[in-house]
Amino acid sequence: MTALAAPTHDRGITTLTLDSPTNRNALSAGLVAELAAALDACAGDDAVRAVVLTHTGNTFCAGADLTAPPDPHALVALMRRIVALPKPVVARVTGHVRAGGLGLLAACDISAAGPEASFALTESRLGLAPAVISMPLLPRTDPRAATRYYLTGERFDATEAARIGLITLAAGPAEDVDKALAPVLDGLRKASPQGLAASKELVTATVLSTFDQHAEDLIARSAALFASAEAREGMTAFLERRDPAWEL
Repeated sequence: MTALAAPTHDRGITTLTLDSPTNRNALSAGLVAELAAALDACAGDDAVRAVVLTHTGNTFCAGADLTAPPDPHALVALMRRIVALPKPVVARVTGHVRAGGLGLLAACDISAAGPEASFALTESRLGLAPAVISMPLLPRTDPRAATRYYLTGERFDATEAARIGLITLAAGPAEDVDKALAPVLDGLRKASPQGLAASKELVTATVLSTFDQHAEDLIARSAALFASAEAREGMTAFLERRDPAWEL
């Protein structure tokens, strides 16, 4: 069963839609593989000027699929592929984003979210940490805000996400996300393919350097956390819809 809808095309913009409602578009091994293949196809298609990444349902991405998790190297490769793609990747969010989904979002070059969107880094509540997703997140997010939300797991809205640099723009209460994105997509259509690729290379250099320097260490750190007794308790409690043993 596919986790990605068939791509659509409109005047140089290819839209890739996460479509796995049974697990709220969680990052399963299948979804990671399908999205990586779709991005590779976009990279090699001269008719594609930019990519829009969006979703069905009320959740953009619920984080890692705890029942069918991707290989950590594959998840890291997917985020790096988005950052390194020679074409802009624009996230269109109208729902919730949790945990590893924020890494997917942060890897995108431009992002817009509507008033229904909400965000949370819930890893600490599961005995984990936002390890590998730190590579696109930390270079692009306000450090003090990252500290708060990494530690507390609090939920925040699109206005706050834009304030701290997690997303590019938040559509207002009476504004449609597509209307907010229209001038962005028009701007990308007016840019030359070479100009886009060269400009993206400049603004993503720091993020790519972070991947190249820290990927293996963070993958190992993430694996150790997932294998720990606290993480087993946290994930079991989450799946059983109960409080973990440490909650006060």
